[in-house]
Amino acid sequence: MTGAKTNERPGTRARASYVRSSAYKARVVLDLIRGKSYVEAREILAFSERDIAVPIRKVVDSAVANAEHNDGLDPEELYVSACYADEGPTLKRWRPRARGRATQIRKRSCHITVIVSRYDDDDLEEFRARAAAGPGRAASDAEARRRRVARSRQTSGSEESSDDAAGDKPSPGSEESSGGEAGDKPQADGERAGGEESAASEAGEKSSSGSEQDGGEQSSDDEAREA
Repeated sequence: MTGAKTNERPGTRARASYVRSSAYKARVVLDLIRGKSYVEAREILAFSERDIAVPIRKVVDSAVANAEHNDGLDPEELYVSACYADEGPTLKRWRPRARGRATQIRKRSCHITVIVSRYDDDDLEEFRARAAAGPGRAASDAEARRRRVARSRQTSGSEESSDDAAGDKPSPGSEESSGGEAGDKPQADGERAGGEESAASEAGEKSSSGSEQDGGEQSSDDEAREA
C-alpha cells in the first residue's frame, strides 16, 4: 500500500519557487529537519553553514505562519511532517576559455516545499514531557560529570602526594650504602696512616743498615792502618 501523494499530504504548506540553487544542495539540508519540531528545525537551520539554509528557514517560517493564521494552530505544537525540493529550470550560460573556446555553465534552480503538521495528542504529551525533563536531566548529567571530575582530581592528587612522600624518604639500601661508605673512609684513613708508618720504619731500617755498613768500612780501614 502506497502512502499519500506529495501534493495530497495533510498539513499546512509553504512553497518557494525558482530558488537559485540546485535541488541536490537543498535536499541535503532538508534531510536534517524532516520530522523535527519547529523549534528544533529553526535551531538546525540557524547553525547550518550552507547558504541554502537561509531560504529554507524562510519557507519553514512561512509554513508555520500559515498554520498559525489560517488554521489557528500553536507554533510550538507543529513539526515538519514533509519537505522536498523539485528541480526547476536551468539557465544556460557560457564562459570563455583558452584559445578562443567557450564552455557551458548550467545555473540550476529548484522549488522548495515544506509541510508542517500538528503533533498527535500522545506524541504531544511525550514531546512536552521530554522538553520539561530535558533541562533537569541535563543539569543532573552536568552535576554527575562535575562530581566525577572532582573525584578523579582528588584521587590523582592523593597519588601525587604519596609519590612525593615516597621520593623524599631515603631507602634502606641507600642508608646502608652511605653507612658502608662512612665506615670505609676511616678504614682507608687507617690504611693510609699504616702505610706511612711502614714507609717510615723502612726508611729507618735503611738508615741503620747504612750506618752499620759505614761502621764496618771504618773498622776495616783501622785494621789495615795498624797492620
